[in-house]
Parts: sequence; structure tokens; C-alpha cells
Amino acid sequence: MKKLIPTTLFLITLAILSSCDALTGTEVGRLAINEVSTNDSNLIIKEASLDLLKDESISIWSDMDMEYEGDVEFRFRMEILKDGVTYGNLEIDPTDKNVTIGGMKTEIMGKTDWSFTGRNKSLTIEEDGHYTFRALLAASDNPSLNLKKAELVLKK
Repeated sequence: MKKLIPTTLFLITLAILSSCDALTGTEVGRLAINEVSTNDSNLIIKEASLDLLKDESISIWSDMDMEYEGDVEFRFRMEILKDGVTYGNLEIDPTDKNVTIGGMKTEIMGKTDWSFTGRNKSLTIEEDGHYTFRALLAASDNPSLNLKKAELVLKK
């Protein structure tokens, strides 16, 4: 009987961890931008490429960790290429998310400390191809901004 309890706990833990991917998707790409592009001569662009099939669904998540005083607005600007040709463009506000995992936000005396992982958009692939997701991060001017992490995560 004693051996049954640790085995049961292990199986329950394994089921919970496995179901996270079922609910949020499996990571298939990550754009570790982690810096703000401040002007045209300082563009920090990252990319990830995937072979995708018609009707596959791709979710775009933001993984953020930052501190700042006052207000800051963020925008990921993403270009999507299919087989090397521009296919479309997206602008993503990482704070505008429809699912959040592990979010923590503290606001004290005008200073904000905020980290989260959130799903921002979902796309359905219209045709088979080799897709490249290329993005940068723009932000409103705020010298107090301490950006610890700013990444886009692609999940199936």
C-alpha cells in the first residue's frame, strides 16, 4: 500500500505536466529578441523558420519580464515570409493576451515589475510551405525601462 501512494502521485504529476502542452501547445520556435529596437540604425531582428502544412494552427505567445516607472507601450512587429516571399505582417501588443500563464505584476509607488507568458494571436496556415517569422520589439521612450526578457514563442 505504501508504494501505491508515491506511484499515484508520480502519475498525477506526469498527467498534469503533460496536459500543459495539450492546453497551450508545443513550442516549435522562439524569437529571443530581448532588446528594444530604438531606431532604423539599431534594429534587433530575430527570426525562426518552420515547415508548415495547410490547416495547421500556430499560436504566437509573448514571454516577458520587465521593470519600469510610469507607462510603457510595447509592440512586436512581425513579418511572415512563405518560401522567402513576404506573406503578411502582424503587430502584436504583448500585454494584449487571451491566455496568461505564470503572470506576476507588482506596482508600487509608480514602479512596475511585471513578468508573464501570454498567448497573443493564433494563425491557421492556408498553404503548405517553409515559413519564416521575423520580428523586432518597439517601445515608447522610457529611460527607466529594464527589459529582462522579451521573446515571441511559436506553438503548434
